Amino acid sequence: MSLNLEQYVSEFSAQNINGEHLLQLDGTKLKALGMTSSQDRAIIKRKLKEMKASLEKARKAQEKMEKQREKLRKKEQEQLQRRSKKTDKCSSDATEGTNEQ
Repeated sequence: MSLNLEQYVSEFSAQNINGEHLLQLDGTKLKALGMTSSQDRAIIKRKLKEMKASLEKARKAQEKMEKQREKLRKKEQEQLQRRSKKTDKCSSDATEGTNEQ
């Protein structure tokens, strides 16, 4: 509707075209849905291309965030292991010092 193509809403609804299905449509499928105007198909295809690019950008950003979280988690885990080793060494040294006395 925001593209001023509301005349196709009923057919898209009748065919259960949702966002996921919409991204799969090409010129031939749009024509089969009753979109006979090449200008209307061009508008939809251009908008779909923009949407796909936005989705891809969002997906890449999500992957980047996940990689950063994983890197941070590993770093924290390494720090905990180092602290644990230091604590073990300190308690071991203290025990040896007590045993020597």
